[in-house]
Amino acid sequence: MTHLTGNEKSRYVQDLFTRIASRYDLMNRLMTAGQDLRWRREVIRRAGLHPHASLLDLGAGTGDLARTAVAQQPTAHVTAADFTFEMMRAGRKPGDSFGWANADALSLPYGAASFDAVVSGFLMRNVIDNLAALREQHRVLRPKGRIVILDTTRPQRNLLSPLIWLHMHIIIPFLGTLLSGQSDAYTYLPDSTEAFLTAEELASRMAVVGFKQIGYKRVMFGTIAIHWGEK
Repeated sequence: MTHLTGNEKSRYVQDLFTRIASRYDLMNRLMTAGQDLRWRREVIRRAGLHPHASLLDLGAGTGDLARTAVAQQPTAHVTAADFTFEMMRAGRKPGDSFGWANADALSLPYGAASFDAVVSGFLMRNVIDNLAALREQHRVLRPKGRIVILDTTRPQRNLLSPLIWLHMHIIIPFLGTLLSGQSDAYTYLPDSTEAFLTAEELASRMAVVGFKQIGYKRVMFGTIAIHWGEK
């Protein structure tokens, strides 16, 4: 499905996440052997939240990053925003101490300089225009505000490449089909990862829209990257 572009891709991605919402967190734990929880904690640490800081968790899904932010900085004002209602419905809990909002990453319903930090987990490879999404995140950040992005990245060729291919193209689709019954969703994941930007390319695009102090690190045998920068 990686050949889809524009509104066609947007509709497909929204439908995909609607269908897998109830199994999304479980599949994340299985696909990453639980490491995604550690990566999310690092994302929030790199956001550098001070007491009462405002944070936007963009493409929040079921709210994992938002909850991690509240755990690390309980006085933070956190908003979890996503454009798929079913994902938010699956993640919403009665005790949530943060707000939920429906929002499109390409046209955020917030004024300029609204947040001290914007974070996202596995959002950027799914948007139809990553430069536009980065510009919107830059716009809503306050001066010196921080962006932190957790996402898949195109893996570099190395001795582990055959095992990485096996994990992405055989194990992940098998587990996804077994647990959710949605085979195309877990075929889309490895395909979209291999079609997405390299870590270096994403860092370059962050610079193009105006971010500074950009850095990144690869994890999970080079298939995941954490990027950070400052407005």
